[in-house]
Amino acid sequence: MKRIWQSIGPAIVVAAVVLGPGSILTSSKVGAGFGLTGVPVIAMATVLMIAMVALAARIGVIYERSACEELAARLGRPAAIGIGLILYVLVALFQSSNNLAVVAGLAPLAEMFTKGEPIGLITQINLLVLFNAFVILCLYRMRSLYGSIERLMKLLIAVMVAAFLFNFAVAWLTPRGPITPPTERGDLFALLGMIGTTFSVAGAFYQSYLVREKGWGLAEARRGVLDSILSISVLGMVTMIILLTAYRTFYGLSPAVTLASVDDVARQMEPLFGAGATVVFCLGIIAGAFSSFLINSMIGGTVMSDALGKGSRLSQPWPLHLTTVSLLVGMGVAIASLASAGSTVALITFAQALTVLGIPALAAALLYLGTRAELTGERRVPRWIVGLAWLGLVVSILLAVRTALAVWEKWFG
Repeated sequence: MKRIWQSIGPAIVVAAVVLGPGSILTSSKVGAGFGLTGVPVIAMATVLMIAMVALAARIGVIYERSACEELAARLGRPAAIGIGLILYVLVALFQSSNNLAVVAGLAPLAEMFTKGEPIGLITQINLLVLFNAFVILCLYRMRSLYGSIERLMKLLIAVMVAAFLFNFAVAWLTPRGPITPPTERGDLFALLGMIGTTFSVAGAFYQSYLVREKGWGLAEARRGVLDSILSISVLGMVTMIILLTAYRTFYGLSPAVTLASVDDVARQMEPLFGAGATVVFCLGIIAGAFSSFLINSMIGGTVMSDALGKGSRLSQPWPLHLTTVSLLVGMGVAIASLASAGSTVALITFAQALTVLGIPALAAALLYLGTRAELTGERRVPRWIVGLAWLGLVVSILLAVRTALAVWEKWFG
């Protein structure tokens, strides 16, 4: 176990950003609405994500320059800036859903001190401001930023695994009546959002930067594959556990469960878990929130800085400053969404689903860098990785088209 733990490296950081509160809520909604149909979907998304992360890790060690610098040298600076902007917009959408989920996770805990009285908009905004300020402080104060983040992500992933394994065990050990398929169709945006968060090419793209921060070279190329398989398998396992817990708890109930808030997800588990259900579930949400919160914003800041030719290392000022801007933009979008007084979980799942739209361009960029003719010998990317990455590109295009149609139907249908 010690050797396995030591083999987990940069990819656990990618898993931590992907396994955020949005992923937790969307997989809960899929389990409640689609049942076991979501299981093969998660398995497929996990395999494709392993391939993309392994491809990005290989790109990070076989080139002397960073990913966007390679794109700029081969295709021109505008092409690199285009990729950076796409990823930055995706990060902003993802970050806004992370902010909403922070409020959703903290609100039930805060209400314990107000005797069940819902917290108001001003309190929600204050929670977001304080949370973002704390993350920004950590960002600038950590001396060895990468090393500190990797250790912290391992700890937070362990907290999430423990919390959701507990929920899973209690749910499946508690007797329940016959499960009958619901008459209403599940939330399509939740399904698309779950795929988009599990098969997150934006997170995979960042792996090429993380291995450079780790100091890995060609000698660690095989280790990068093992790291990708282990870390992303943890991501798939936890997502599967959450989905199966929601399936066991909510699927087929009449009337159908809407899960409009984290409070709904947690408190409707009280017949199974008792009064501690809210605390246990929210601990998982908060651990996911902090891990995803910091790394997601760093993805946008680092890649955008690199695309502009301003540096790609976390020790350099531009990546840190653009990361801070990403945090503030995500917070601003979330506050505007809260002011509209819509369902928090609905807003989160909608934002998560929209992240699918930019995946094809990022997947194409990784495949372009990973299939150059000069990559021979030990610099060549294994065929199984390239083959699965091509399949991932096709799947991402289909998902983007389906998401665009769903958004059109939602707003103009």
